Amino acid sequence: MGRTLQNTMINLGLQNACDEAVYQLGLDMEELEEIEEDAGLGNGGLGRLAACFLDSMATLGLAAYGYGIRYEYGIFNQKIRDGWQVEEADDWLRHGNPWEKARPEYMLPVHFYGRVEHSASGAKWIDTQVVLALPYDTPVPGYMNNTVNTMRLWSARAPNDFNLRDFNVGDYIQAVLDRNLAENISRVLYPNDNFFEGKELRLKQEYFVVAATLQDIIRRFKASKFGSTDSVRTVFDSFPDQVAIQLNDTHPAMAIPELMRIFVDIEKLPWDEAWDITKRTFAYTNHTVLPEALERWPVDLVEKLLPRHLQIIYEINQRHLDHIASLFPNDVERLRRMSLIEEGDTKRINMAHLCIVGSHAVNGVAKIHSEIVKTQVFEDFAELEPEKFQNKTNGITPRRWLLLCNPGLAELIAEKIGEDYVRDLSQLTKLHKFVDDDLFIREVAKVKQENKVKFALYLEKEYKVKINPSSMFDVHVKRIHEYKRQLMNCLHIITMYNRIRRDPAKLFVPRTVIIGGKAAPGYHMAKMIIKLINAVAQVVNNDPMVGSKLKVIFLENYRVSLAEKVIPATDLSEQISTAGTEASGTGNMKFMLNGALTIGTMDGANVEMAEEAGEENLFIFGMRVEDVTELDKKGYNAQLYYDRLPELKQAVDQIKSGFFSPKDPNLFNDVVNMLFHHDRFKVFADYEDYVKCQEKVSELYLNSKAWTKMVIRNIAAAGKFSSDRTIKEYARDIWHVEPSDLKIPPPNEPRDGGQDKTPNGTAA
Repeated sequence: MGRTLQNTMINLGLQNACDEAVYQLGLDMEELEEIEEDAGLGNGGLGRLAACFLDSMATLGLAAYGYGIRYEYGIFNQKIRDGWQVEEADDWLRHGNPWEKARPEYMLPVHFYGRVEHSASGAKWIDTQVVLALPYDTPVPGYMNNTVNTMRLWSARAPNDFNLRDFNVGDYIQAVLDRNLAENISRVLYPNDNFFEGKELRLKQEYFVVAATLQDIIRRFKASKFGSTDSVRTVFDSFPDQVAIQLNDTHPAMAIPELMRIFVDIEKLPWDEAWDITKRTFAYTNHTVLPEALERWPVDLVEKLLPRHLQIIYEINQRHLDHIASLFPNDVERLRRMSLIEEGDTKRINMAHLCIVGSHAVNGVAKIHSEIVKTQVFEDFAELEPEKFQNKTNGITPRRWLLLCNPGLAELIAEKIGEDYVRDLSQLTKLHKFVDDDLFIREVAKVKQENKVKFALYLEKEYKVKINPSSMFDVHVKRIHEYKRQLMNCLHIITMYNRIRRDPAKLFVPRTVIIGGKAAPGYHMAKMIIKLINAVAQVVNNDPMVGSKLKVIFLENYRVSLAEKVIPATDLSEQISTAGTEASGTGNMKFMLNGALTIGTMDGANVEMAEEAGEENLFIFGMRVEDVTELDKKGYNAQLYYDRLPELKQAVDQIKSGFFSPKDPNLFNDVVNMLFHHDRFKVFADYEDYVKCQEKVSELYLNSKAWTKMVIRNIAAAGKFSSDRTIKEYARDIWHVEPSDLKIPPPNEPRDGGQDKTPNGTAA
């Protein structure tokens, strides 16, 4: 979520008033804002997307709730020591959190372990361990519409009789100390991005958020007039018309068997009716196609922790496979591929398959990704129910990612086209009229230059390096992962360095290359990549032959509040994943909206950015998805490229020989060995085209006016990538609710007449 103060002031229309009031107290608002900790309760794009969606849902007047876990420790703080990443705990609640309100009156029990008893009256899950879920509510204000939604985060608490019901009264002290075991559930965020780690505590977290949330939703449904009861039993027929639940990846997939358990075991609905309601309630968003990221939980772990849920999953699977067998008799291979249970050394539950079978809609997050989902990853399922599969291209909130982080540009745009674009970003197309307006061109360039100077001062303060603010700011910030190819950027840096040294007199367009991002603590290769970037920076930044022509900075502890500083100052945005691996990307959109040009592959939302702005207004290079598939067919041989390209050979040899690690010449052996023998993401295959494309970038940068005109064309084409547009599509195509742009009256104004005393409808 990042910081909340400035976002709240902007959405409430109070920023100027607050700035002025604080100034009169002899304080500086910006200094105050810097004191607030980021709420870092997610890993990367997936978590930030949810935050943008909350802002858009409130702004569109949807009655929507964001549910998650209130981690005591969020994503780790990254320190760079001697070029290596070192993790520190993110104790973000140390000084308290003024934005949250604990709601103990809504505390709910969550059950684990135990066993299942079957009888004539149905299944009973008994002898369980209970953990309490305590909700904390954070307000989510819409933009200037007097709407405030709720983000409800669950914290784990031990019940007061925890470990004291048993016969171990002898050790009362130990029993109280053991309360930590229950409360550890919400202690810390697992720091993996795009990687599945099948740990018991992680499964506990996933079930914890799901069980608490579903009880909360059902409580709210029963309290509304729709949860009408005939004598004792609630009628749930209208449930899917009142409640839509969107599964953000497979992490909350246990919600599907949990809702079935509530309907069948507790509410005593017949299976078929319960299943129909469940499917119509859930929709699933897929966020990655990397096989190592797909959740596949061992059956024996689920059996131990959630025995009843395993039985329900088996029943879902049986009926699912019976249905497929009836359509494709004797096709056992198809049954194996489509089963929710994967046979092997250890039987596993494929959570994506569970989500597809248990949802009425499945979507990818960019056109190209949704195609890959349909035609490759889940092709059997798409063949069965093509109408279930959709695309919803991701977006970003223009409130945080323009108004808040780049007020200079936001104001300049408002002067030209009015202020309405903040709620309707498609209006940015009106800027096309000004692409040849010399004054506007100069003003856009001036705002960018001011942002660069401000960020250069920040860098000099934090990193003690002198930055040339007129150099091209070439920025690559995102989680460190092989598929995102920070290594390819690194090879380009080395290539530029070698060119400067080979011919110091030759004209060279000065660059400040900024790379930032966190590596999962257990991801060896990602940590080596960080070390390599820092080792290269050490050499480049201290070579007198290079001077101010080339500087390399590794940005420490990249997070939302740092993104808000670096993105508005960026000239060139690096979006260089291997085609077919980045589902969408959203950083790409933030840079585009803030006046950077993109160098990128035809991957994720880059494809649609090129479609909107015109491919000639992005620097597109490298293999397309078809080329990658073709190369896989014939076999990728890294050696071929190394032998054919002298500059690539030189760069790789320098890494291999210890040129960048003279004290330990073999330091980067693992990296070099990976690049030659098991590089799934084909860095060498795109290197040549990448370097050539970078030359075109430098050439255009020399012509400041032509560069800025291309920037304006990009900003004018960025309207599609508002999360407001994305959420309208979810609302229309999946949730079947109507967004409203009505501004409800503020609480200090009396409401009209009597009709407002009863709300005309309830949504969850």
